[in-house]
Amino acid sequence: MNKDQLIAKAYELGFAYERDYHGCAQATIAAVQDALGIRNDFVFKAASGLSGGCGVLGDGMCGGYNGAAMVLSFFYGRRRSRFDDDDENKKSANRMIKTLHDRFIKEYGSVICRGVQTKIFGRSFNLRDKEEVRVFEEAGAHTDKCTAVVGNASAWAMEILLDEIAGRKMSVADLKHLIYVEPNDLG
Repeated sequence: MNKDQLIAKAYELGFAYERDYHGCAQATIAAVQDALGIRNDFVFKAASGLSGGCGVLGDGMCGGYNGAAMVLSFFYGRRRSRFDDDDENKKSANRMIKTLHDRFIKEYGSVICRGVQTKIFGRSFNLRDKEEVRVFEEAGAHTDKCTAVVGNASAWAMEILLDEIAGRKMSVADLKHLIYVEPNDLG
């Protein structure tokens, strides 16, 4: 697939995963991983509590934003084996996430879950209250609202990642060589 196709695929998968399974952070990660054909269940699992503003509390960062930041850092973040001197990858992750941040601010005015909700719904919701969740769902949360946020987060993460790959004169196939689990991390 070319760049535009990968970006479109990430959007499509992100939208569908949020619609079907909910969990905006995990839906974003799965969308980018699946569009690339590179899966890592450790990263997916680590995002379990990051949706809905972290722990569905609303006052933390948007789960789509969190998931996108995680997947970008997964490929080009600081490695544990080089904890003391992996400045290039640490700076790359921070630069990519700054780009992601700027996209969220431009589109939604915030990276905070409640701020994003206010932009797309005209108000925010207490996602720990049963009645509020009912109203949230009736307002299109998993029909066209949060699904579109996750679609955008997935597409933006893909575009930022592909730009990083191009800047390093690499290909998508080269990403598979960046995936590893350090022996010390397995127990």
